[in-house]
Amino acid sequence: MKQGDGKEIIAAGKYMNFARRGRWEFVERKNLSGIVAIVAVNARDELILVEQFRAPTNCRVVELPAGLVGDEAALHGESLETAARRELEEETGYTAERFEYLFEGAASSGIIDEIIAFYRALEPRKIGAGGGDDSEDIVVHEVPLADVHAWLADRRAAGAATDIKIYAALAFLK
Repeated sequence: MKQGDGKEIIAAGKYMNFARRGRWEFVERKNLSGIVAIVAVNARDELILVEQFRAPTNCRVVELPAGLVGDEAALHGESLETAARRELEEETGYTAERFEYLFEGAASSGIIDEIIAFYRALEPRKIGAGGGDDSEDIVVHEVPLADVHAWLADRRAAGAATDIKIYAALAFLK
């Protein structure tokens, strides 16, 4: 199926399309209005991270709390900040009164159309267990900022991958 912008859908899945523009093949997300990642440092100066199995890497991945915006019918029209608040609480059990927009950027522009908006949760506080929704198996980690690089190295040595968005967050926190 050809699109007006020269894009051809090669294969359509439930959540993604495999597409082509000229010779360039890529993946695009379907039925969402954005993606958010949340940078949260609690009162104990710990970076709040999550870890879960990711099928594309076939291993557990340590990540910032993050999620899709407007991907379900009940969430259509949801703002990026509202999604950041929802995802932080759902995945980590933390909430915050205020969220600050930091920046946005392409996740992997050579392969997927994702643009991720980063938000900082200001003065996050624990209100629940977290762990994600019924389809997720998320482990929450509260890692002292002073030890985060060594902690991530330990997780890699144990077989987990590190999502590079963590390093973007750490650079911003300096």
